[in-house]
Amino acid sequence: MRRRQFIVLVGAAAVWPWLATAQQPTAPVIGFMSGRSPDDSKHLLAAFRQGLGEAGFAEGQNVTIEYRWALGQQARLPALAADLVNRPVTIIAALGGDASATAAKLATSTIPIVFGIGADPVEAGLVDSVGRPGRNATGYTLLTRGLEPKRLGLLRDLLPNAAMIAVLYNPTSRPAAAQLEALEKAAQIISQRLSIFPVSNDTELGASLASIQQQRVSALLLAGDPYFDTRRDRIIMFAAQNKLPAIFQFREYAVAGGLMSYGPSITDSYRQAGNYVGQILKGAKPADLPVLQPTKFELVFNLKTAKALGLAIPPGLISFADEVIE
Repeated sequence: MRRRQFIVLVGAAAVWPWLATAQQPTAPVIGFMSGRSPDDSKHLLAAFRQGLGEAGFAEGQNVTIEYRWALGQQARLPALAADLVNRPVTIIAALGGDASATAAKLATSTIPIVFGIGADPVEAGLVDSVGRPGRNATGYTLLTRGLEPKRLGLLRDLLPNAAMIAVLYNPTSRPAAAQLEALEKAAQIISQRLSIFPVSNDTELGASLASIQQQRVSALLLAGDPYFDTRRDRIIMFAAQNKLPAIFQFREYAVAGGLMSYGPSITDSYRQAGNYVGQILKGAKPADLPVLQPTKFELVFNLKTAKALGLAIPPGLISFADEVIE
C-alpha cells in the first residue's frame, strides 16, 4: 500500500467514530415538575413511568427525565417551570396540583404540556375545551370541586351526631373558593356546623391543628390539595393522637393509617399522564388529546384505625366500600 493511501485510510478511520456518534439522535427530555415531594410520590412516579412504557419509552434508555419538586410550596413553581423551559426540554409534565399546571402554561406557549389538576381546565385557562384542548396543553382533572360535599356526607353517615367538623383547606390553590363554597352549601343543607381553617404553609398548619385540638371538634375533613399530600403523615398522626375521625381525598391516606378516603385513583391518573407524554413524543398533538376525567371514585376504610378510634363502621356504609383495610 502506498504511503499516501495509508494516511487517507487512517484519517478516515479516526473521523468515522465521531461522525457515527454525531449522527445518533438525541433522546427527548421530559421536564417533570410537581407541587408535591419525591418522598410522597414514589408510587406515582412508578405509575408515570408505567404509562411511558405503554407508549414505548423507558427512562434512561430512549428518554431522559429532568425532575423539579416544589415540596408543597406553590411559590416555587414559576421558577421551576422557567428553569425547565430554559433547559430546554421536549415536553413538560406539570403534575401535583393546579399551580404546577398554571406555572408551566405561563412559562411557555410552545412546548407541549401534560398537566394534572383538580379544577376545571377551561376555567383555569389551560384549554379551549375538554374534548378539544386546542392549545399546547392537555392532561387530566380529578374534579376536586365536586367531591368535598360527598366526603362531608360520608363523614356524617359515619357520625350522624357530629356537633362540629373541622375543615382544612388551602386558600392559595385555584379550586379553593369552589371547594369551600360547595362544602358550605352542603353543610347548610344537612345542618352541619363547620370550623374552617385556611392552611397554605407549615406555620398555619401547626396553628390550625392546635386550634382544632382546643375546640374538641367531632371529626376532620381534609380538602383535596397537593400541600396536604406532602404533610400527609403529620396530619394522620395528629388525627390518631387526638382520636379524631377523618376523611381524606386519596386511598394513600387510608393505607397510611387514615380512617377513610374517597376520591379518584391518583395512581391511575399518573399512569395516564405518562401515556399522554409518550403519545405526544411519538407525534400526537396536545390540542387533539381530550382532557381525561376519572370514571371511578374509590371509598376506602381502614378498620384497624376505626378500632383504635373506638368506632364501629355501619355495615350499610361498609357495603359501599371499594376496599376495606383490615
